[in-house]
Amino acid sequence: MDLASYDKALAFVHVVGKGKKERYIPLGKYAMEALDRYLLVRQAHTSAEETALFLGQNGNRVTTDQIRYVMKRLRKRGGLQKPLTPHSLRHSFATDLLERGADLRAVQELLGHESLSTTGRYTHVSTERLRAVYQATHPRK
Repeated sequence: MDLASYDKALAFVHVVGKGKKERYIPLGKYAMEALDRYLLVRQAHTSAEETALFLGQNGNRVTTDQIRYVMKRLRKRGGLQKPLTPHSLRHSFATDLLERGADLRAVQELLGHESLSTTGRYTHVSTERLRAVYQATHPRK
């Protein structure tokens, strides 16, 4: 992402993902506050010509390998047994949204899936959540 990807006024970030798929991701209050704090620090550690939003230690655009390395260190530090990857965070994000009642089509849009069936396979909703929705909405419970 570039600096121009962040639209503070609309609280969105423009993302170009795999296969050049474009989407706009809404940012919550905490994410925006953290991003604004980061931008103040970023400004002090790079030149005005650098357009990347996120920077590595050398002041250049962060790479996917750098992100994977940091996530691996965080996993070890946290004592997690399962791998912590960008994909696992994506999966957890989608699952959490669905378990909290998000619409499957909204999650599909956020993930950038073309097919709703891909989103359905990609996420899993707990049986407790399904039971709760059924109990709350079915007319002949």
